[in-house]
Amino acid sequence: MRTRPSPRKIFFWALAPLLVFRLWLAAALPITGDEAYFIWWGKIPDWGFYDHPPMIGWWLAAQLALGEAAWWLRLTSVLQPFVIAGAVAFMLPRIWPEIDDERRWWATLFTLLAPAAVWNVLITTDTPLIYFSVFSGLAWLRAGNATAHDDSYGWYLLAGVFLAGAVLSKYFVAFLGFAYLVDALWRPSRRKLAGLILTYLCILPALALMAWWNAGHCWPNVMFNFINRHGGAGLSWQTPLLYLVTMGYLLTPPVVWRLARAVRTSTGSARTKSLVVLAFVPLALFALLSLVKTIGLHWVLSFLPFVFMLLALKLENPALARIGKFILGFAALHVVAFIVMAQLPLETLQRSKWYNSAVLAFEGERIAARLKPYEKDYVLASDGYADAATQGWNSRHYFFVFGEASSHARHDDVLTDFRPLEGRNILILKKSAPEPGEYAEYFHDVRVESFTLRGTNFYLVLGHGFNYPRYRASVLATVKRKYYAIPAWLPQTACYFCQRYFPEASCRR
Repeated sequence: MRTRPSPRKIFFWALAPLLVFRLWLAAALPITGDEAYFIWWGKIPDWGFYDHPPMIGWWLAAQLALGEAAWWLRLTSVLQPFVIAGAVAFMLPRIWPEIDDERRWWATLFTLLAPAAVWNVLITTDTPLIYFSVFSGLAWLRAGNATAHDDSYGWYLLAGVFLAGAVLSKYFVAFLGFAYLVDALWRPSRRKLAGLILTYLCILPALALMAWWNAGHCWPNVMFNFINRHGGAGLSWQTPLLYLVTMGYLLTPPVVWRLARAVRTSTGSARTKSLVVLAFVPLALFALLSLVKTIGLHWVLSFLPFVFMLLALKLENPALARIGKFILGFAALHVVAFIVMAQLPLETLQRSKWYNSAVLAFEGERIAARLKPYEKDYVLASDGYADAATQGWNSRHYFFVFGEASSHARHDDVLTDFRPLEGRNILILKKSAPEPGEYAEYFHDVRVESFTLRGTNFYLVLGHGFNYPRYRASVLATVKRKYYAIPAWLPQTACYFCQRYFPEASCRR
């Protein structure tokens, strides 16, 4: 009778093929707009950045010191599933000593081969967030399993240190911090509550750093994350449904189905209850948020390893083996799909609304060559943040943002000062034809050129003699009103935008 391979063997068999695939994908994909935006953070590091805490900028600054190849800058993302799965394999028997080896490796294998773990090699703020959040959660669970002979406070301290790193990565870590509070209050004890306080104390320096930087920079993190970006938010039946579909994909349907049945029957031991809290309290908060806002696929990735750990604890090995077959097949399907798509010509996407953005990304070097002759006489810009960051990266020459743009990714407001550009010539790269007279009031004269690349048109607005006073009165005044109306209750030490352009008027509501 043939015996099926153990999950441990499958895990180690899967390591090399998955690593090769992810390295290939990291090298083959062009740098996307968000990635280029964060890479510029690394190129011009600071204590903070416009729309997120500073960790990804620091992360990339360290990598950029050693190289600029796409696969290298994405390496921490490429290696993430392997590191996280290894942490799960290492910590599970230390949190649950009674767990059998097969369950342990099923949890590890599911973490390694979950859909997003197969293909997600992109640089995002979630890259450091996932590392720090999972490590913090594992330390918290280990601290909760302490005996009289354990140094549980050492584990709480470690959970707090990692939580501080997550705080400096992205604000959604608040959901994990809230889960710790729920867990401590669900079954309170003196040691547990003291551990919670110790964990929270560890994040105070990170919060203080962020408050100090934001107070001296117009509070951009608060304005972006809690005020400016939610103009279109509102109750919708579509966004909760989309969230359910997203979770069904990320966890896979058999995992969702079996876990729903398993959790409904019993919650298990006190230690398992802590894991239930860490797995589902953040996801439940995202479900509530989905009532009014679209939940990004990458937002929830920090909490999926806890779900896979819970699955391994709740199900019997035969059921885990059946789920394992599905996840293995699903992972293989993703690999085949990406390899097939890589063989298709870019023009396959020509009818999609983002085809011109794809051309900008894939053909960035050719576009840079087109723009090279203009660099001597023009300051280079684009009309959108993603395009400016992408083409700036492809050209290895910073592109600033000309025009109002959107509420997203406005770190260029910090970097670019329009006052010294008075009288200068500016080239604005656009993916759509400018409206007649659109730029006339900002320059002494304007000429428009265009070129076609892979079936899509790109336009060069060549503005001569930039009129800063007119730009200030029109564009910058609108930007101030829409994005820098800082609430009076926020203490402010400085604001680059108003001090630079409107020293006579404060940035206050």
